[in-house]
Amino acid sequence: MRLSDFIMLGKEEKKLAVLHDGVLVGKRQVHDHIIFLFQFGHFYVETFCNTGNREVEEFRVFDGTKPLTPYLEAIRIDDLVN
Repeated sequence: MRLSDFIMLGKEEKKLAVLHDGVLVGKRQVHDHIIFLFQFGHFYVETFCNTGNREVEEFRVFDGTKPLTPYLEAIRIDDLVN
């Protein structure tokens, strides 16, 4: 799937795509949301889930590496070396 194809999907189709075609590569919590990071070949999708009602509220799509910073900062190098 291409980034432009994902953008054109409806909300329910995006939910199915991340669950069936995306590869979960990270997760983080920000205030009242858990953000799941999925990889699709050449792009990434952040899925914002409300912790109160457990609903997916937003999808953010990107193809650069700068938005990966919060996920990379959470990786403990000691765990990878030992």
